[in-house]
Amino acid sequence: MIIVEPFIILVALLCGMASRAIGFPALIGYLTAGFVLHEFNMDSGPLLETLAELGITLLLFTIGLKLEPKKLLETKVWGTTLIHMAVTQLAVFLLLIGLATALPAFDLTVTGAAIIAFGLTFSSTVFVIQTMEERGEVQSSHAILAIGILIVQDLVAVSFLAIAAGKVPTWYALGMLLIIPLRPLILRLLTVAGYGELLTLLGLALAIGSAQLSESVGIKGDLGALIVGAVLAGHPKSKAMGNNLVQLKDLFLVGFFLSIGLGGWPSTTLIVIAVAFGLLATVKPLLYFPLMTRFHASPRTAVLASGALANHSEFGLIVISVAAAVNWVDTEWSAALSIAVAVSFVAAAPINKATHEIYRKHRDRLLSFQSPKLIDSYEPTDNVSVVILGMGRVGTGAYESLAPKWGRRVLGVEALERRVTEHLTEQRRVVNADASDPDFWFRLNLDDVHLVMLALTNHPENMLVADLLRSMGYKGELAAVVRHEGHADEMREAGISAFNLYAQAGTGFAAHAAELLSTRDHQRTK
Repeated sequence: MIIVEPFIILVALLCGMASRAIGFPALIGYLTAGFVLHEFNMDSGPLLETLAELGITLLLFTIGLKLEPKKLLETKVWGTTLIHMAVTQLAVFLLLIGLATALPAFDLTVTGAAIIAFGLTFSSTVFVIQTMEERGEVQSSHAILAIGILIVQDLVAVSFLAIAAGKVPTWYALGMLLIIPLRPLILRLLTVAGYGELLTLLGLALAIGSAQLSESVGIKGDLGALIVGAVLAGHPKSKAMGNNLVQLKDLFLVGFFLSIGLGGWPSTTLIVIAVAFGLLATVKPLLYFPLMTRFHASPRTAVLASGALANHSEFGLIVISVAAAVNWVDTEWSAALSIAVAVSFVAAAPINKATHEIYRKHRDRLLSFQSPKLIDSYEPTDNVSVVILGMGRVGTGAYESLAPKWGRRVLGVEALERRVTEHLTEQRRVVNADASDPDFWFRLNLDDVHLVMLALTNHPENMLVADLLRSMGYKGELAAVVRHEGHADEMREAGISAFNLYAQAGTGFAAHAAELLSTRDHQRTK
């Protein structure tokens, strides 16, 4: 076997770019690159194996950093996840056992069938986040629900990985509990590290160090990394560190995806079965939707979140890879599942693009699934003249400036429940809603609204909401915050008043400085 790692990385890059260019996640390109390179008799070598291990460790560490126990404890998150996984596990297991019985050449044990079915219960974090980012919907209610479900799935997978490792913790493992009293010290270090390369380096040290320490006391390293990440979750600097590590994590995981393909092709029978299971991922929404609405998600949120989850997961590949390493399944199932994942991505792409249109066409019918409890939870939205979308620092400042004149006729809209609670404590009129949800705007009388201010987190999301409002017949004024002049030009072309936060902040800063000078001169003349 020939080991030419720089050439392998170059091929992975080209295949990843080609996959992205045609509208699919780069992951498909990496898997394809592995199979192509295998045909040229190439091997991964120690570098890619090390990158693969680092990628999985960082994946678990960043999952820990994202944990929000309050969100995960919502029934619509954990209830939907566990029931869906259990039903999917049983259905796929019975299907695999049926295939093993009907096809003599299809050799599969009961244990193997159970583990493969387990690997196919997950949906892809990579696919969901990439799709939501491209649409500007990362802060939407359906994205938050889908990501919460993915995190619970990941926690279930981590539990499996810990069992598969077969490690028995030593008494020294209790020392890992010291991470709890050490949390303030670590957070202090995060503050000192700033936001640049030191924060990234500290994140790497924490992830790798916690993994190595866990291994030394009999705990699987990846599980230790997740635990340390979870202890640090909830702090703004922890979130910033997670954002810094995302790109490194994705880069290192390229080694894992390449190694799957470099392991070679499965048998023809497994390829056919893998393609079939990849296509079957598109039926996942048929169970997700009724579960989500039963647990009080809105029908629109359920439709869009379900569509995003209509795929298989790269985490399933990790599960099968670990199971193959301990001889619970044949190694060729790693390659077979990678084909199933790739096929599911290809099949899921058009479903994701169609979900908004599906909801618009069938809205009246889908609203019949809306739970009475959800209807009772909607806050009053009458007598509104000004709507501010996004109640972060900019939105809050706008609210405080307008409230003296407009009073309770100013309505703030915020997707984060925690932030809504804070505003209500300060006696501001703020509701918890998704600005991209047409159902929210149907509850408002748009004819009475004179101004909508777009202070959301990113430009695509602002444009999405503006287009939605115009399509619903809104005739009032639209104003938006932008951070780049190119975005401002796009807003103006769409008939939206654009405020360049950075360019116009200088004017405000100068006015503030001029006021200071004027005050000083006035004091001197006294």
